[in-house]
Amino acid sequence: MASIGVIGSGTWGTALAVLLHGNGHQVVIWSAIPEEIKELKATHAHRNLPEVEIPEAIGFTDDLEEAMEDKDLLVLAVPSVFVRSTAKRMKAYLRPGQVIANVAKGIEEHTLMTLSQIIEQELPEAEVAVLSGPSHAEEVSRGLPTTCVAGAHKKHVAELVQGIFMSQVFRVYTSPDILGIELGSALKNVIALAAGMADGLGYGDNTKAALITRGIAEISRLGIDMGGRLETFAGLTGIGDLIVTCASMHSRNRRAGILIGRGYTMEEAMAEVKMVVEGVYSAKAALALAGKYNVSMPIVEQVNAILFGGMPAREAVSELMLRDKRIENSGLEWEAE
Repeated sequence: MASIGVIGSGTWGTALAVLLHGNGHQVVIWSAIPEEIKELKATHAHRNLPEVEIPEAIGFTDDLEEAMEDKDLLVLAVPSVFVRSTAKRMKAYLRPGQVIANVAKGIEEHTLMTLSQIIEQELPEAEVAVLSGPSHAEEVSRGLPTTCVAGAHKKHVAELVQGIFMSQVFRVYTSPDILGIELGSALKNVIALAAGMADGLGYGDNTKAALITRGIAEISRLGIDMGGRLETFAGLTGIGDLIVTCASMHSRNRRAGILIGRGYTMEEAMAEVKMVVEGVYSAKAALALAGKYNVSMPIVEQVNAILFGGMPAREAVSELMLRDKRIENSGLEWEAE
């Protein structure tokens, strides 16, 4: 049995806490908001996971030292925009060599750093891993079969995370490509916004398939130029995560996109979803990375134009369809004529 601190009381952190408790581990959930902890203690229920009863044995605290002290694993499950500030707070209580598994998804807009890079910068004494893949909190908390990838620079760190999370309903693979995992998991949220917008406009399966396949092409181009591996983008944290986020109504990014496609502003859509829409925060960073590495990312460009430039979603689709003619895969060769 491992002792685990889950740093963050959102749906994903809570779902993973329920999973880890089911695996036989001792779990405590931390939140920076005392009112949230008070409600969780009183109800043992999460308002955004209405079908899930949180086991009585799971603890709750707003004391960060209590959540981190003597823990075998820390699961960092705060929204991406709070990863740096939370890591700064964790520094005072971190044990050298303590393992932190980040489960948030995103890229920091002003630095263009991945979340693990932020954690390593703020907490250089930690051993940092990531856990990602096609996994909605609503389904994991109910014990529905799910598969993810644990990534780390060191094999034993990835295998530690794998062993703690692995169960009959939660299969975990390992990978050394932590950069590829994080890029795939962050950028797919931007593509999912586009997929939702297409749904909101009333477009069909053909449009959705085009966005998914061309979206993974964009993500792969950028990711490989940044040092990620093609195999990662073709796997669970690339195409797998992209499919589930573009297709499911559990996806807050898709739901926000649907509302924008129906005419909501970005701010109105985020208010309606009532949870953090990570793709909105990653969109500007994705566009900046595309410029930095001189990579063509037309879907990302149009999502930014809609979110921040006032372009109507229907007009953005026309822009994508009417771009210059191209070959689908420039790595393929023609027969001699």
